[in-house]
Amino acid sequence: MDGPLVFAHRGSSAALPEHTLAAYLRALDEGADGLECDVRLTRDGHLVCVHDRRLDRTSNGRGRVSAHTLAELDQLDFGSWHTGEPDETVDDVGDVPADPNRTRLLTLDRLLTAVRSAGRPVRLLIETKHPSRYGSTVERRLIAMLRQHGLSDPRPDDPVRVTVMSFSPLAIRLMRGLAPRLPTVLLLEVVPRWPRMTRLPFGAQIAGPGINLVRTRPRLVPALREAGHPVYVWTVNEPPDIDLVLDCGVDGIITDRPALVLGRLGR
Repeated sequence: MDGPLVFAHRGSSAALPEHTLAAYLRALDEGADGLECDVRLTRDGHLVCVHDRRLDRTSNGRGRVSAHTLAELDQLDFGSWHTGEPDETVDDVGDVPADPNRTRLLTLDRLLTAVRSAGRPVRLLIETKHPSRYGSTVERRLIAMLRQHGLSDPRPDDPVRVTVMSFSPLAIRLMRGLAPRLPTVLLLEVVPRWPRMTRLPFGAQIAGPGINLVRTRPRLVPALREAGHPVYVWTVNEPPDIDLVLDCGVDGIITDRPALVLGRLGR
């Protein structure tokens, strides 16, 4: 394939509520090469796809995700807050119930099941969120879930390929020990302070700088790639930024608007 991989950030999340099954299915329909999700642990040990530590922004609940059980979270509405992009239209359908795929909490188990049923190759980026009250249990539960779905020890012909991401170098080190064959991305928000900036710590293979960092440090992406690290940039939503990362030669674009990026790539 020519050009970078296109990953749908929390699904096609500009158009539909982030981290809902509907947003991920839409991204697959739009032709995204892969999907990106964040995972957190519930109080009773389930991995759920939620970015924020607290529930307030993306649901009608309150408090921390980690303080609630899966059953409690499953009663909340995770979609009605989202109005969609300006061209997104909603028909007046009276009392027809809302589509649960647009409002229901998404577990990682359900997302993995959907991805495996997609009938085509899909790359899945899974970010473990830290700091967490459950510490390394997040990564250990993640590996257990991936083993359950046959995704922890990838083979070249597997249609679904998982890569684990984190801002935490310690989480990356743990993942390298638990599942050494799974690729890892170290996410970067600021310029690293390591002695050799282009050598990622703890065996991380892929660099994940944010778009703000790429804008302010134009030599960062070429330097990382020259050091042998593929580069995935987040979150790239606007045409000037798409052009910037294409000019830099990035290997992956993580975006809320996969259809826009794919169109820019002529795909």
